[in-house]
Amino acid sequence: MNKVFTPVNLGRYTLTNRLVMAPMTRSRAKDDGTPGALAALYYSQRASVGLIIAEGTQPSDDGQGYLTTPGIYTDAHVAGWKKVTEAVHEKGSRFFIQLMHAGRMSHPDNTPHHRQGVAPSAIAPGAPMYTATGMQDIPEPRALSTEEVRQTIQDFRYAARRAIEAGADGVEIHGANGYLIHQFLAPSANTRTDEYGGSIENRARFAIDVAQAIAEEIGADRTGIRLSPGMNMWGIDEGNESEELYRYLTGELNKFGLAYLHIMHMGNEALLSDLRQRWSSNLILNRPSRPREQIGQDVNSGLAELESYGTMVLANPDFVERLKADAPMNEAHREGFFGGTDKFYTDYPVLA
Repeated sequence: MNKVFTPVNLGRYTLTNRLVMAPMTRSRAKDDGTPGALAALYYSQRASVGLIIAEGTQPSDDGQGYLTTPGIYTDAHVAGWKKVTEAVHEKGSRFFIQLMHAGRMSHPDNTPHHRQGVAPSAIAPGAPMYTATGMQDIPEPRALSTEEVRQTIQDFRYAARRAIEAGADGVEIHGANGYLIHQFLAPSANTRTDEYGGSIENRARFAIDVAQAIAEEIGADRTGIRLSPGMNMWGIDEGNESEELYRYLTGELNKFGLAYLHIMHMGNEALLSDLRQRWSSNLILNRPSRPREQIGQDVNSGLAELESYGTMVLANPDFVERLKADAPMNEAHREGFFGGTDKFYTDYPVLA
């Protein structure tokens, strides 16, 4: 039997299998950040996987970057997510909410307070963003003061607590894909001269402080983190010390005993092997565009404990059943990825 179908311990939980739904922004929340009316159905449909990691969810008003993304810092947000967590738990899966602060990847027209985005430094990403009036260039962000950096860490802590109140089994810290934590890691986005900029140790400090705060708040065994070593996008350039940075960061994070490290793998196999050696807990590995015939390969080889999948789970609510039956997969419809109604959201067909 393919090992991906076997149970695995993750933090304080035992998952029914080693397949994970990767976090994917769907932009279908209400204007106030409360999960939309179909969110509970959408996630519960996909609860055959052992772990669902919810779409990027802002920990504060400043953390929002895109239109109609969900939050987890108000009573309304908590009430909305409770419907989702209850629906997923009824199907037997576990549910982590990904905490995503967009940082400079934001436009004032997309946020509730319509303020300038915040970032490690006042450096624009040089990219456009979709807004209610169409595509607009992302403006230059405002650099966070040292005290504001510390307050942002507390915003993450508070959001993690609210996630648990909403019934989530844990949270994933989004430290990847060009958003705030990744911006702190990259010298192209972080030219600070305080303790959060300059050296590798200083640029990694924000990610480490966020992880420590959340682990203290809800337990390390309910805390995961996602990283994307080597991903250069939206003006992110990790520089010549990128590999050394991630070796250091992984080693420091490993000291907390987190539930998992979730790596979006960009192809550097030697670095991945090094990070595996430095990480003593569960490794969730996401290989973008992994072909179906390779599903389970990293778990079977022992490189990772779990594997995460995005659009294949998005388009196939019964993803696990289709794998076991060697049944054909639905194709994902890109036109339904962001915003809209139930079309290409909760209406993908399942096996008869």
